[in-house]
Amino acid sequence: MEYKDYYKILGVSRKADQKEIKRAYRKLARQYHPDVNPGNQAAQERFKEINEAYEVLSDPDKRAKYDHLGADWKRYQQAGGPGGFDWSQYAGGPRGGARAEYGDFGDFSDFFESIFGGVGGPSTRSTRTRTVPQRGRDLEHPVDVTLREAYSGTNRQLTMNGEVFEVTIPPGVKIGSKVRYSGRGQPGIAGGPTGDLYLIVNVLEDPMFERKGDDLFVEVPVDLYTAVLGGEVRVPTLAGDVMLQVPPGTTGGRRFRLRGKGMPQLKNPSEYGDLYAVAQIEVPRDLSEQERKLFEQLRTIRR
Repeated sequence: MEYKDYYKILGVSRKADQKEIKRAYRKLARQYHPDVNPGNQAAQERFKEINEAYEVLSDPDKRAKYDHLGADWKRYQQAGGPGGFDWSQYAGGPRGGARAEYGDFGDFSDFFESIFGGVGGPSTRSTRTRTVPQRGRDLEHPVDVTLREAYSGTNRQLTMNGEVFEVTIPPGVKIGSKVRYSGRGQPGIAGGPTGDLYLIVNVLEDPMFERKGDDLFVEVPVDLYTAVLGGEVRVPTLAGDVMLQVPPGTTGGRRFRLRGKGMPQLKNPSEYGDLYAVAQIEVPRDLSEQERKLFEQLRTIRR
């Protein structure tokens, strides 16, 4: 039977604390979640392995038992597994309490069962599921949206626990926003309530707009003549173009504030941030002979 290095599976050191272990688990679980990799058997197996590693390392008793076993693994093998190995030197069995947040998607490995399920009767997991009602695990699911979708809100179809359903992403979401769906997590144990689903939002970068909080910034080209003499320029917004009055003598980099043309506020979607139009002065190229003479005249006058 193959020894499983749970620390290596999660990519953490043996001295890692619980925060490091949880952070590593969440990162890997999101990457290899079956819903993110539909039909990818290798990703599903990796996901099971990650859950198993977290099951052990997130529980102090299981982790201590596993760490003690590490040094005696060869002796454990030679003894023929749990039946021939003296476990009395180790502290009591695991307390249970599987902490994986994304679902097991299958049984744990023989290695896990030989340590935690083959000593002193049935595994703590199976004993717990028969006797103690527990709330199902909360699940997290990553969702990518464009900036324009974040502005107006959008819908996605998800497949969780074999069920296809539609979720709504509200207007104003930011990177890291969590959208909670009650009762869409893992089923409860022994009659316990179902857990919740949390959508973890990632807002993709936009080629035109830069976002800072609820405010947006956009570069607006202003031709030289309008910059000098003043006039109107067209400014794009996520709700459609608007016209902006540019005063005479506008310089490059000047910001114009358009109130209420930014992003909707997540907690109050009727309120909006602002849009800042940043003037980018366009200098004419390929001047005609007449244009060149006129600019030379202007230069002479300005001197």
